[in-house]
Amino acid sequence: MTDDELIAAARIHARDEELPRPAVPEDVAAVERTVGHPMPRLLKRVYLEASNGGFGPWGAVSLTDTGDWFSDCEDLAMAHRDFTDPERGLPPGLVPLMDRGCAMWALIDFKTADGQMWDWDPHLCCTEHALAPLGQSLHEWLADWLHGSMPDGSYPHRERASRGCPAG
Repeated sequence: MTDDELIAAARIHARDEELPRPAVPEDVAAVERTVGHPMPRLLKRVYLEASNGGFGPWGAVSLTDTGDWFSDCEDLAMAHRDFTDPERGLPPGLVPLMDRGCAMWALIDFKTADGQMWDWDPHLCCTEHALAPLGQSLHEWLADWLHGSMPDGSYPHRERASRGCPAG
């Protein structure tokens, strides 16, 4: 599946689900200033060409307050500020993208050109081990969603890894 095919599928999803209109370049620039890193190209395209939030398996947080909240945060800048709390210990450039419910989040690494995906799941072990890379780019991750192979709940490989947690 190409990036163009992913964008086309996201557009169809946005139309069918009546998601917000696409973002404008100024919205992307504002989030990039807040995060301190450029947005991965594919993520930027989805926001600018498909919808300003709501796309993906759990509904991406909007870049700006569109009136349709897809988490407890009105926009991506607010979600990023909430996650940069020192208690969470997130590395710079990681941005919470989708609220998976029950304090679980899908995050994306703005420092990587292909948007490497990360998981935040404090239920598997402890908050010290809540963050883990998924080993997937945004492209691969969105393709899994479109093919119906996105796990519901905790990622199976994370469940196995949590068994080695000293707090678990």
